[in-house]
Amino acid sequence: MRIALDATYSLGHELSGVGVYSRELLNGLATSGFADGWDWFYRSPRYWRALLQPAPRNVRVRRLSDSGGDRRAALFHGLNQRLPELRFRRQIATFHDLFVLSGDYSTAEFRERFAAQARKAAAAADLIIAVSGFTASQVENYLKIPASRIRIIHHGVLPRVATYRGPREKVILCVGAVQKRKNQLGLVRAFRAAPPDWKLVLAGSNGYGAEAILSEAAKDSRIQVTGYIPDQEIANWYERASVFAFPSFDEGFGMPALEAMAAGLPVIAGNGSSLGEICGDAAVLINPANDEELTNAVELLTRDESRREALAAKGKMHAAQFRWDNAVQQTLRVYKEVSD
Repeated sequence: MRIALDATYSLGHELSGVGVYSRELLNGLATSGFADGWDWFYRSPRYWRALLQPAPRNVRVRRLSDSGGDRRAALFHGLNQRLPELRFRRQIATFHDLFVLSGDYSTAEFRERFAAQARKAAAAADLIIAVSGFTASQVENYLKIPASRIRIIHHGVLPRVATYRGPREKVILCVGAVQKRKNQLGLVRAFRAAPPDWKLVLAGSNGYGAEAILSEAAKDSRIQVTGYIPDQEIANWYERASVFAFPSFDEGFGMPALEAMAAGLPVIAGNGSSLGEICGDAAVLINPANDEELTNAVELLTRDESRREALAAKGKMHAAQFRWDNAVQQTLRVYKEVSD
């Protein structure tokens, strides 16, 4: 039996959350011994780049077209809530989030295009993998897919390797695109409660609604906006900072929160989406729409070192439970269920 996957998003060194998921799943599955062989499909133009990359011996690199091409694989897995128009015999789609349907977090054109892809993929999939219970509930409620067709599989977390070896600094760190959905605007307002010798670092490229956030951040000289920075710099900031804040309104999983925990940072997180589920009691959870709650959390962790230390230790143990080998094994069980 051969199994095919959409490997498009796995290429590159500076990967998004979907890219990390794709890379870890593809490599773990290829070494599992589950299938006779694997077809890694890439959409153009990444197909041509993929031909130049090394691949495991039991993997064939294929070009993915919506309307044609090889469909002989027993099963196709779309890793980013998208499936080709011309179907395979059996199909699975992974859903990461549905913020295109949950709020005004992107342009109307973007929402319309990605919502249409999501609806088509959900309708065409024999089973759906959701990366959190929250995302599963969104697939149920927005796309009208029954829970019986959804399986929840959490991501793993890989601690980032840092080169920084100095002491922790009085820094609150927020990693992620500067955009309305991530709620850095609320964080900038809450940061006013931090002692005067603390700094806020917003690390990420500009996204939808960044103008209002950047305008507010410019009013406080203690706030540093780095723009896009490579993985190595992010890893070093995880080691330099003393608090991690992730007060997002809508997250399908929230990998940066677990990465911060794995690096030994106490975490503040919004509880309105998947983050309560993913962080559990190892973070200070706040209502991201409530500025007072976020302000109180900032004040608590910037002024109480013992609380930071206790939460950091708890978070490190919590993050260790999220392993990619577990995600691979659970994914294989879904493959077997669809194939039987």
